[in-house]
Amino acid sequence: MNLQSDDFELFGVPRRFAQDAAQLDARWKELQRQAHPDRFAAQGGAAQRVAMQWSVRINEAYRRLKDPLARAAYLCELGGAPVRAEDNTAMPGAFLMQQMEWREALDEAASAQDVDALRSSVRAAEQEAFSRCAEAIDGRGDFAAAAREVRALMFLARFAGSVEQRAEHLGQ
Repeated sequence: MNLQSDDFELFGVPRRFAQDAAQLDARWKELQRQAHPDRFAAQGGAAQRVAMQWSVRINEAYRRLKDPLARAAYLCELGGAPVRAEDNTAMPGAFLMQQMEWREALDEAASAQDVDALRSSVRAAEQEAFSRCAEAIDGRGDFAAAAREVRALMFLARFAGSVEQRAEHLGQ
């Protein structure tokens, strides 16, 4: 194992958006077994500290690879198109209009059916955005386009959280 490896190299998986979740899980378990500090108890404290660093690094990589949104953002960064969500909020006009419509619908949601309809709409939009992101990364190698989709997905994830809060408020 090399601390300089990117997450994909560390896990021995291809550098692409589409990943096999079961393969990631199995590889994580294998890497954790290899790096577990208890395996290095006889080698002293320094070896255990290095093993602990490896364990932390493996867990960070696993979290990033397991989460499709984090994985897409990471691939964009590796591809030279960092998402920069904190200072790049430019979005297409149609997406901005959709956001406004959803916000209004959320504010006006008075029933479980209203929230369910909004939840379904947001989930469908997320699936479409993930498909476009996967095509941009795996199909065309267009990391700038993928970064735009990632920014949209970040909004959708936050908004989905607001929808769930509204559902809780309505007792769903």
